[in-house]
Amino acid sequence: MNAVAEETRHRVPPRTGKAVRLKAGQSIRIINTHGHQVVDTWAFNAHDLTEFLSMEHMRAAIDRVIPRPGDKLVTNHRRPILTLVEDTSPGIHDTLIAACDIYRYQGLGVETYHDNCQDNLKAGLAELGLTPPETPSPFNLWMNIPFVNGEIGWEKPVSKPGDYVVLRAEMDCIVAMSACPQDIICINDGAPTEAHYEVF
Repeated sequence: MNAVAEETRHRVPPRTGKAVRLKAGQSIRIINTHGHQVVDTWAFNAHDLTEFLSMEHMRAAIDRVIPRPGDKLVTNHRRPILTLVEDTSPGIHDTLIAACDIYRYQGLGVETYHDNCQDNLKAGLAELGLTPPETPSPFNLWMNIPFVNGEIGWEKPVSKPGDYVVLRAEMDCIVAMSACPQDIICINDGAPTEAHYEVF
């Protein structure tokens, strides 16, 4: 990948969340550093957090369940907020599954607190002094949820170390990411780890 003068690499530590402000026209490269990590991803209008990237609106806009390079990802106001510019992975991502939360882990038999993507979203935005109005359904990068004959499955990512996606901001926005801490089922290959991102 080409170096860009303004580009710096940042870490999303395992099981945690981070958020970053993007101006319209800037891009973010989200990197699956070790190849098997799901990154729940959200985007909010920087000037109105009640407008956000919406999976249900996006699927109607692109006529697909999984975006492809060139697709514009739209908000709950049906306006483009991000464009998927590049994807070096096999393109298997998820737009169906809600962010994990404490209730998900309780349902899986966890009796104590478990790190989760909903709380990671709140923590990432809190670092910017912001509070999400709700937890939208995320764009689950590299999450492998096959949908066959009306049923879904839970599988390991098919990405490889260093795979990345590039998302370009179509409006001033805040992109939030969670290095998903799911370690009960196999979606992170049983070993949640870090991810990285670069803004340019």
